[in-house]
Amino acid sequence: MRNFNKFFVILLLFAAQTFAQSEFENTMVFDEIAGSPDATLEDVSWIEGHWRGEAFGGIVEEIWSPPLGNSMMCAFKLVVNNKVKFYEIVAIIEVENSLIIKLKHFSGNLTGWEEKDETVDFRLVEVTENKAYFDGFTFEKISENEMNIYVVVENNGKKEEMKFVYSRFTNN
Repeated sequence: MRNFNKFFVILLLFAAQTFAQSEFENTMVFDEIAGSPDATLEDVSWIEGHWRGEAFGGIVEEIWSPPLGNSMMCAFKLVVNNKVKFYEIVAIIEVENSLIIKLKHFSGNLTGWEEKDETVDFRLVEVTENKAYFDGFTFEKISENEMNIYVVVENNGKKEEMKFVYSRFTNN
């Protein structure tokens, strides 16, 4: 019976990791048992910059600060037909020798979506030289001037992985 229990636990851990990595092609699910790997903001500092792309029928823009004070911050907006549909304030924060994304949404008039003290959090799953996998949220460095972001979104009870293709924005 003891060997069966060990086998069952190993099988469950294997199944959880396999599921965590394969539900969608470019994102991962956080595994409570494995936890977050050690990482610092230097591992994701390539995200810094002013980025633009197209999504949701409009223009998306993200402006990421360099690491400072154990965090990187971002302002995001979606503009459709020359009107802001929504904003996000985002931070990647160093916590307990790893990273976490904390995000808040705001309507175009800056009315918050989440409750006052609530954030949408994405815990780090894995980090490589050109990718940072958070729970349902992946940054992918294509080149110095190109980045993809993959986000799992839920719409009418159905989850899907969305791809945002960004280019570094310059005024030149």
